Amino acid sequence: MSFSCPFTQPNEGTVDRVIRVIIGSVALLAGFFWLAGTAATVAYIVGAIALATGLVGFCGLYKLLGISTCPIKK
Repeated sequence: MSFSCPFTQPNEGTVDRVIRVIIGSVALLAGFFWLAGTAATVAYIVGAIALATGLVGFCGLYKLLGISTCPIKK
């Protein structure tokens, strides 16, 4: 399941998406339970971005760099 928008096409493969969801979840949990201050804020930001891009299947940085791990042909 991928986010469908006329301006974006999925550019992340399944493995990439799963890794991002795991890293994002761990970062958010670490920020909530184990970190404090600036470290917690950084963990929230990194976690939210990783989780969102993993769930949606689109990474803006990949788009800028011309990278795609998605097996879908353009």
